[in-house]
Amino acid sequence: MGAHPGAMASVKPVVVHPPAADGGRRVSVDGRFLGIAYGLLDVAEFLRRAGIEDADEAYAAASGLIEWRGGGPGTWGR
Repeated sequence: MGAHPGAMASVKPVVVHPPAADGGRRVSVDGRFLGIAYGLLDVAEFLRRAGIEDADEAYAAASGLIEWRGGGPGTWGR
């Protein structure tokens, strides 16, 4: 399936969605839901599962691969 001009696509493969009522943020890679993160440690774990073996909290906070929606790496609800 090729993308046609004007197709909506994320430029960044990893998306951390806005915080939910319980404070968790959905994480997806290339449109595939990976799980709910409750902090940077969780985001780093999802990145490792996606193949970025050396991902840690600092990497997750600074990575250009992540599109943070509804707040950056310091934004967690509760």
